[in-house]
Amino acid sequence: MTNKKIITILEPSDEYTHEPDAASNYNESMYFNTFDIDKEIGGWFRLGNRVNEGYAEMSICVYLPNGQVGFMFDRPQISDNRSMQAGGLSIDVIKPFETLKLSYSGKVCLLKDPKQMANPRQAFKENPIVDCNIELDWVGMSPMFGGKPVYEDGSEIETNAEGSFAKAHYEQHGKMAGVITTGKEEIDIHGMGLRDKSWGARYWQSISWYRWLPMVFSPDFAMMLSIISPDSSGEKVRRSGMVLEGDKYKLIKDCRIETSWDESDYQTEIRCWAKTEDDNEYEIEGEVISLIPLRNRREAPNGEKLMTRITEAMTKYRCNGEVGIGMSEYLDQIKNGQPTGRDFSG
Repeated sequence: MTNKKIITILEPSDEYTHEPDAASNYNESMYFNTFDIDKEIGGWFRLGNRVNEGYAEMSICVYLPNGQVGFMFDRPQISDNRSMQAGGLSIDVIKPFETLKLSYSGKVCLLKDPKQMANPRQAFKENPIVDCNIELDWVGMSPMFGGKPVYEDGSEIETNAEGSFAKAHYEQHGKMAGVITTGKEEIDIHGMGLRDKSWGARYWQSISWYRWLPMVFSPDFAMMLSIISPDSSGEKVRRSGMVLEGDKYKLIKDCRIETSWDESDYQTEIRCWAKTEDDNEYEIEGEVISLIPLRNRREAPNGEKLMTRITEAMTKYRCNGEVGIGMSEYLDQIKNGQPTGRDFSG
């Protein structure tokens, strides 16, 4: 056991790819979301390089007018970790911590009922597959939040690859503008949202459940709330996040998230409370606009079939008299047909 002090470091070079760890489940991923508050449209985009396993995880999800969702997931083969480019999705760093560019050229499955993606094989078979082109520019409007925890002397913190979700993680709120084309429909979007990056060993089954709520109300008021439970007991939950006011982040020292559910155990309404380190308190209400359920499956070394469900919902938020928009992302392991965090309240 060590008493070494732990600090968090973040360098401009971390915006680019890293030398992969030896862990077979090494993952380096970048994620963006952006939403237009007035039009209630937007999307999220993720690329995760699992180079030691020989593939990347590529996800495209666009929330279109009239409740439609365009979605695509692929595991394109990769042989190195030199860039964030795979499956038609490309992410380029123009200026670290300030400007990035995202583009996609490929296909999406056009869903009138996005909840059909609970059965992806059937959803992709029964819904049209259309061309999709995306060109978006990201401009940060906040400082960076997070980084890589290390010991004060700069030495690495040893982690268990089997039980790891990421060894480094950072986030930033910002503006994202450009054009999304699905089929014959072209949408100009001038949105706001949040991006993140992580790297290190990851299995989606390494934690029991989490609730992740990134939201933006205006260029100088945004926040992110996070509750993570490493096991199903709910006794060791980690509560964190930040509030952007002006051009500075205030760290959240405590938060609660209470959820109303539908018959499929998908979130419909959310009630939140958060307190920052300067003892400011925030009451937030969320209403799901559009939700798509996704899953990740893996077989454990002992042969157990593991399944993770992630519900990705474009969500309207209200706080301090302001209306905002963002995501409610709920991850749960599915045990005996039930999400592990379903009954947790608070």
